[in-house]
Amino acid sequence: MSDLTHFDDSGNAHMVDVGGKDVTERVATARATIVMQPATLKLIRDKKAAKGDVLTVAQLAGIMAAKKTPDLIPLCHPLALSSVAVVLTLDEARNAVDIEATCKLKGRTGVEMEALTAASVAALTVYDMCKAVDRGMVISEVKLLHKSGGKSGTWNV
Repeated sequence: MSDLTHFDDSGNAHMVDVGGKDVTERVATARATIVMQPATLKLIRDKKAAKGDVLTVAQLAGIMAAKKTPDLIPLCHPLALSSVAVVLTLDEARNAVDIEATCKLKGRTGVEMEALTAASVAALTVYDMCKAVDRGMVISEVKLLHKSGGKSGTWNV
């Protein structure tokens, strides 16, 4: 039918059988950005948002989301992640919060979806915690930056 791995020869969706793949260390890093008004960024920086410490809550939300990826994305394998790191950085020149999420494991399938989910949910959490003062925030640039491990090797933006 196609080169898409989540469809069988008849076009039906199915979970890919990874049982024959080698166990290797797999790493993926994803990024998301949320742009906002300067006053909103100042609230985050000064930890004055009404809902609390935005960066810490968003970091925890991203980590939790990586662990819940197979519950959110159909056909994703449940994975025993060995590490999830979510880093949020303020960029005052762009009035933005940049989010970088890295997931690791030793296994038979990659962790790209976990990293992308972590970065996305962290950005959504920033939006949720600040929407009362800035509904015009924009989440953008959600993308995979790096993946390594497995038969396809290393890929970088």
